[in-house]
Amino acid sequence: MQQQRRRLGSILRALGVVNNDQLKEALTYQQENGGRLGEVLLEMEYATSVQVTQALARQFSLPYVDVSKGEIPEEVIASVPASVVEERNILPIKKTNRSLLVAMTDPLDLVTIEDLRFLLGTEVDCALTAPESMEAAIKKYYDIEKDDMIDVYTQLTQTDLQMGGDLEEEDDDAPIIRLVTLIISEAVKSGASDIHVEPMASTIRVRYRVDGVCHEVDSPPKRLQGQILSRLKIMSDMNIAEKRVPQDGRIKVSLQGREIDLRVSALPCNHGESVVMRILDKENALVGLDALGFHETDFERFQNTIKKPNGIFLVTGPTGSGKTTTLYAALGELNRPDVKIITAENPVEYNVAGINQCQVRHDIGLTFSSILRAMLRQAPNVVLVGEIRDQETAEIAIQAALTGHLVFSTLHTNDAPSSLTRLIDMGVKPFLVSSAVQAILAQRLLRKLCSKCKEVYTPETSDLTSVGLSPEMIRGSRLFKGVGCDACKGGGFKGRMGVYELLQMSPPMRELTFAQASTLKLREEARLSGRMSTLLEDGVRKVLAGSTTISEVLRVAHSAD
Repeated sequence: MQQQRRRLGSILRALGVVNNDQLKEALTYQQENGGRLGEVLLEMEYATSVQVTQALARQFSLPYVDVSKGEIPEEVIASVPASVVEERNILPIKKTNRSLLVAMTDPLDLVTIEDLRFLLGTEVDCALTAPESMEAAIKKYYDIEKDDMIDVYTQLTQTDLQMGGDLEEEDDDAPIIRLVTLIISEAVKSGASDIHVEPMASTIRVRYRVDGVCHEVDSPPKRLQGQILSRLKIMSDMNIAEKRVPQDGRIKVSLQGREIDLRVSALPCNHGESVVMRILDKENALVGLDALGFHETDFERFQNTIKKPNGIFLVTGPTGSGKTTTLYAALGELNRPDVKIITAENPVEYNVAGINQCQVRHDIGLTFSSILRAMLRQAPNVVLVGEIRDQETAEIAIQAALTGHLVFSTLHTNDAPSSLTRLIDMGVKPFLVSSAVQAILAQRLLRKLCSKCKEVYTPETSDLTSVGLSPEMIRGSRLFKGVGCDACKGGGFKGRMGVYELLQMSPPMRELTFAQASTLKLREEARLSGRMSTLLEDGVRKVLAGSTTISEVLRVAHSAD
């Protein structure tokens, strides 16, 4: 029987790199935010990359080498082509008649080892080295620099860009194909959620949305517009000849050793088609309830609501506010062999084992309402409707909730109480709304302060007043602000967290809904009865916990409060 591997944390503790308190703190952070323990320790500055790599080498019983020191013979370097070294991020360091020893940074990348054995026709063994050492050694021995977008633009001469070439038959090394691949790969590296390619009058602008904020990057010259847009449309299986109507598509690419899905939208504008690509990160999307960032009171109420046998649970917020992540977390909690779950989604972004997922297709009449009507004959326990857009879908969902089904769905409103009036405005009868809805969750995403550069500061009284605080109320608390460092690229923020407004229905709330009370009265009743804390209040709790700033809370929550 194979001997069980020692845990990385135990090895680092035995080496004296971290103590018990630091390890517990890192494990708690990992549980809340995900990621590998080594990456968490690096981010918290409790260990260096060399120390983590040395511990990984012990954990996997592999040799550790520092490839930035010493000299590797030329014949060893020549044994592996530069293209393979660059693509696989490996470095040959020793060659014998029997095998080749290569340095790697990831001990779990077994696919690369197998591919190298096939490509090189020899047995391949591996050793571990730190990422910084690897990067320096590759530059030293192979003279490989990472592509810069400006460098790629300069390689695209007028000859390369002559119109009439068949993009579908070009080689993968064609300049325009390398450029589009670079735009996508740089977005993935920077942790972007969206890529925006926007034709302007004299330029074509490329922007990445990172942590909810758009950042402009090196943009290609206007003369590349036609080729870039055509390439993106080919990759997403769109009609490249059609430029007058909006189109939707999907791209699947393999980058950095993993499959990346992008949802693509093309919209005709004045100066050409605007293309937006939503990056679907399968590794980070499916999280547990405990990783969503609920306050303990909201977390308890959320769990109680999703465990009810019937009723409708609505999640509301703008596009990109994390509604899908929250719904999948709820379904993950309920996904058991004794529970039948069916979803109607447009599109199905993430495939989840154990759940029946249906893709909406308007072109053949497969709408939310038609799927919902049909799925009720499948005897489900839990139903997810991707979005309630019209009266028919809303009424069927509510009827399902009133006949013994637990229904999850999303709605586009500013806050939780206004969802009740929105359903009535759609044409749903007030008595149906008041009796079917169990709870409504409004949410936004806040940027988190960078853990490496945040520092304590004393806010201005006017800033405190803007979120309902006073100097007396924060006495004994420490508020932080971001300074900016290499880890957060000078922005002071890294990563995002949810801020929530959870409204649970009560008998007085149902009576007000039945009487078609205004949103203001519904909000007032929810606040007085203690059934809801607002987005702003939840944001303030996260400010006092040192996770974000007052200005960040006001950026996403002030309009809803």
